[in-house]
Amino acid sequence: MITQVDAFTNKPFAGNPAAVCVLQEDRDDRWMQLVAREMSLSETAFLRKTEEGFDLRWFTPSVEVDLCGHATLASAHVLWEEGHLPAAATARFRTRSGILTAGRQDSWIAMDFPAKPEVEAAPPDGLQEALGVPLVYVGKSQFDYLVEVDSEERVRKLDPNIALLSRVEARGIIVTSRCESKEFDFVSRFFAPRAGVNEDPVTGSSHCCLGPYWRKKLGKSDFVAYQASARGGIVRVAAKGDRVQLCGQAVTVFRGALI
Repeated sequence: MITQVDAFTNKPFAGNPAAVCVLQEDRDDRWMQLVAREMSLSETAFLRKTEEGFDLRWFTPSVEVDLCGHATLASAHVLWEEGHLPAAATARFRTRSGILTAGRQDSWIAMDFPAKPEVEAAPPDGLQEALGVPLVYVGKSQFDYLVEVDSEERVRKLDPNIALLSRVEARGIIVTSRCESKEFDFVSRFFAPRAGVNEDPVTGSSHCCLGPYWRKKLGKSDFVAYQASARGGIVRVAAKGDRVQLCGQAVTVFRGALI
């Protein structure tokens, strides 16, 4: 059985779609990579029940990744909705980024993730040319480059050269700015062509960097963020020391059988 879930949204066909496969038996890496390629989504999650909770792995159509927020959100949603976990139980995942947990908060799902703060860095060769906009700040986290630009409009209208961006040696590029309305604290977009995802619709793991970054800039810890892709999605972020709480909603779109 495989389930497709739209994450970081409360309505179908928005947010970030992820496929979730709860395995009944062990499967090898090649099989999981082929399924992820077949699904052709930014991530497909594979879950296997253990005594402590669930093993969780994430695959793009091209590679396995170390951390993924929206597919973790989708996984927790599926575990509760399909009866793999009681409605009040905390979902506990063993992953390549350590133990992650998720719990229900009314219609929202709250996930506990590791913070991935950036440090200021020189822009890598080709980054300015690829983005085609002035760069206010460039930092580097464990996985990604974070780029602040001077306005929300620049973030929303950004049309990067993906071929050039794919030459930047990082999992992905986060582009962000403060939000000009009171509805959200900051906006962002995320590009990861080296991982086979030109633009990710809504990226939970990038907010593990964005939360600590905007905490330093804005002097507060709790945010409502918007990822301004074509599909768009809302992420509630709480930056707490070396952890970040990410909250989002999710909705199932369809279920099918793998043969």
